[in-house]
Amino acid sequence: MERTATVRRETRETTVEVSLTLEGAGKFEGTTGNGMLDHMLAQLARHGLFDLTVNAKGDTNTGWHHTVEDTAIVLGRAFREALGEGRGIVRMGHAIVPLDEALALVAVDVGGRGYAAVDLGEGSGQSGDLSLDLVRHFLESFAQEGRLALHVRILSGHEAHHRMEAVFKALAKALRDAVARDPRQPGEVPSTKGTIQG
Repeated sequence: MERTATVRRETRETTVEVSLTLEGAGKFEGTTGNGMLDHMLAQLARHGLFDLTVNAKGDTNTGWHHTVEDTAIVLGRAFREALGEGRGIVRMGHAIVPLDEALALVAVDVGGRGYAAVDLGEGSGQSGDLSLDLVRHFLESFAQEGRLALHVRILSGHEAHHRMEAVFKALAKALRDAVARDPRQPGEVPSTKGTIQG
């Protein structure tokens, strides 16, 4: 059964719609208006083998904070909805991904508890219209709304673009492993509690 979701959220600050298919081909469509954020979302789709459509419009005259945060909120909700009860999944995943001088470690547990520990290295840094501070906030918001434990650490690297891209590629691979079907426990919820829905 295809695991998919479409979530729309509209506030006075932004309008965001996300469609996500976990069993996808790695296709990304749409735009947030922020070219670098779109590039990161495309990495998430491609390396997670998710099909992802994101359309976001926000009050960018105030900066990119609202658009970035609200995109993460809606993406997290779509991820959780697409995952459903999580029956038969692996549940946890991790990846270490290099991009030139940058090396990122990401570990996830999609077990229903939202938590984020994000260390993107020293310095603030920016690439295009996306700062490392906004990436950190994006990851925290995604983890809370997706109800997953997310640990992110830059092990090395100084160039902001490389650090961001290594993180999103590692997140993609970790999520891909976590939501994969586990042939040893088909139909079973991977928890002693009997639920990973929070």
